[in-house]
Amino acid sequence: MAPILRLTRRAEFLKVASGRRKSVAPGLILQALPQPAGAALRVGFTASRKVGNAVARNRARRRLRAAVAQVLPAHAAAGHDYVVIARHETLDRPFGDLLDDLAAGLKRLGVYRP
Repeated sequence: MAPILRLTRRAEFLKVASGRRKSVAPGLILQALPQPAGAALRVGFTASRKVGNAVARNRARRRLRAAVAQVLPAHAAAGHDYVVIARHETLDRPFGDLLDDLAAGLKRLGVYRP
């Protein structure tokens, strides 16, 4: 299992968003962009001020990072960049439901591996 690399630059986030492939769920929004063959799995996290103050945004990102650590290595197709966007419901949604939202998003985008 290869490590999950991180998207860090704004341009990388904008490139994934320009692919216009996204899945909206109550707990999160998932965006995906295919990369050239042999590219590593990369993921970025974001939470806007709509989520809440800095403490709430950091908590939402931590919850999303934990969900991604459980779901993506086992079920996400390699060779894609993913951006996971927090929503206000991310804070109060049960963790099991967040995991289900992430898996359902992968299935909707056609990048789910059983």
